[in-house]
This record gives sequence, structure tokens and C-alpha cells, in this order.
Amino acid sequence: MSAPLHDPLPGWSADLLSSLPPGTRPGRLARVDRSAYDVLTEEGTRRLPADPPGLTVGDWLAVTDDGVAAVLPRRTLLSRGSASGESTSQPLAANVDVVLVCVGLSSPVPVRRVERLLTLAWQSGAVPVVVLTKADLCDDVDAVLRRLAPHTPGVEVAVVSAETGDLAALARHTRPGTTLALLGASGAGKSTLLNALAGGTLMATGDVRDVDGKGRHTTSHRQLFVLPSGAVVVDTPGLRGVALTADGDLSQSFSDVEELAAACRFADCAHATEPGCALLASIAAGDLAQARVDSWRHLQRELAFQARRSDVRLRAEQAKVWKTRAKEQRSRGRLER
Repeated sequence: MSAPLHDPLPGWSADLLSSLPPGTRPGRLARVDRSAYDVLTEEGTRRLPADPPGLTVGDWLAVTDDGVAAVLPRRTLLSRGSASGESTSQPLAANVDVVLVCVGLSSPVPVRRVERLLTLAWQSGAVPVVVLTKADLCDDVDAVLRRLAPHTPGVEVAVVSAETGDLAALARHTRPGTTLALLGASGAGKSTLLNALAGGTLMATGDVRDVDGKGRHTTSHRQLFVLPSGAVVVDTPGLRGVALTADGDLSQSFSDVEELAAACRFADCAHATEPGCALLASIAAGDLAQARVDSWRHLQRELAFQARRSDVRLRAEQAKVWKTRAKEQRSRGRLER
């Protein structure tokens, strides 16, 4: 077994020591390119061949002088549905403790997108925090908080301004060893926030268009950075499309709606015209917005579609395996004759 670390890498857990194969040492994947990985080690950043494939930023690795020997168990995995429309999911970051869902206050808050991003964050196993950036450009932050509150049950909402240096709301999340992931649309202020947390320029930033409040994709890849505080941050490109994954669920991002749905008189309530429907009663009383329920229904349908598509893909892959085996058996049979 490898010797204990004398100078642990940020975010390293002693629980992973037992997973290190003999003759290897730990490293953390900081950047993935087509043919190579940037890996943080005790000796510094190393450029290693991209083998094995399929890894993502934040992965803990067992490395040797020649390359990556093994991938250590993941605690959490932040991923989204493939933007290409395929049924496979796209990993964004691994071993994340806190997902910072960034939303710029320079334009109206997109609550539907926030709900989607929170669903991805909860599904990862990490703790989501909504970060309202660019507070210096908003005249009434309290009004935004009131509007956002029904859509973020059980989620902390932090208000910051990288321009003025007001980052106090994130202080408890940037402690040594904590791994953060920045998630949000282009123009949400992720890279600017990262630079402010780092106290210097780590990532380039771009202007936001006045016409629609959207920004250019100044971050074109996922990359891991170590902050002066000892916290680790994964910056991700702005997400235009936010597809859910087949194994997602809404139990936490829509906990308010699902708790009400569970209280309906009938277990198979469609929440349309049924008597004793707790959702309809809450909407009628003004305690729950119809738009919130509509969003819940929409995401339910999307998850069901993703699950069906995933099942079709798995069946096709299994059929391909059996077809290959059958072909091999026929070939062996001919040779034996």
C-alpha cells in the first residue's frame, strides 16, 4: 500500500487510501483534453495520456510515472443529459461537495432554468446553493429573493457581487478541502466569480449582451482550480441546453409539490379534477403557483422520456452483444467441423 500523504492534495480524503493500488500515488484530474489529462499531484501538475477514457474533472486517480493506473471511487457525480440528444449522460464534475448554481441579477431570474439546475445538483449527491451574482446591478434584490423562494425549497440562496468584492455569503463554502462546481448559463458570472474568489485572473471573462442578457462562452472547457483558501473550484462552460438524465428525480428540487401530491386522497390522483387533490387545493388557496406545478409536470414527462430512451439504448446494446456472441459461436462451430 502507498505511504500516507505528508502534504495532502486539496479535497483528498484518507478514506481513499485503501483504494490506492500498490506502487501508485494519488492525483486529481484538473483538465481533460482530447489526447491528454492535466493531473494535480504532490509534485505539481502533470500532463498524462488520456487513458483510460471517460474520466471527468475532479476524479481522483491512482497514478504512476507512466500514467493513470486506476480511477478511485467517486463520492458524487454531477452530470447532465447529452446535448446531442443521445440517451447517454454527460459528466461535468466528480467528487463535488457543493454545486453553486449561478444566476446573474443583471437580467430577470429564469426560475425554470434554476429548477432544472437544482434538479441536476441534487441528483449529483452534492449540496446545491443558488448564487445570485452581479448584485451591484440589481435595484431590488429582496424582490428577487421573494420571487425565487417558492422555487428553491430547502436550498440556500447567496447574494454576491464580484465587482464590489462582496463575497461574504460564500465564505463558509470556501473552506480548505471543499470542492465546489460552478453551474449556470453563459453570462451568469461564473468566471468573474471564480476570479474574485481566487483574488486574480484565472479565467477570461466576456461581455453580456444588453438585448437578452446573455454572454459569450468564455469558458470552453471544464477545469479545476485551487483557491488560496485551500478550496477547490471546477469551472464549467455555460450551459445553453440543460437536459435531465434518465436516473434523475424531483423529490428534492420539487419537494414542496411532491409532499402535497403524496397527501392527495387517491394514490393515483392525476391532479386535474379529482376530489381531495391536495395540489389543486393548495393552488386554489394561493399557497402554490400553477406555474410551479406545470414545471413539475413538464420535468416529470422529460424524465419519463429519458428513461424510455435509455431502456431502448440498453436493449439495443444487449442485442448487439448477443448477436456478436452468436456469430462467434457459429464461427467456432464451422472451424470444429
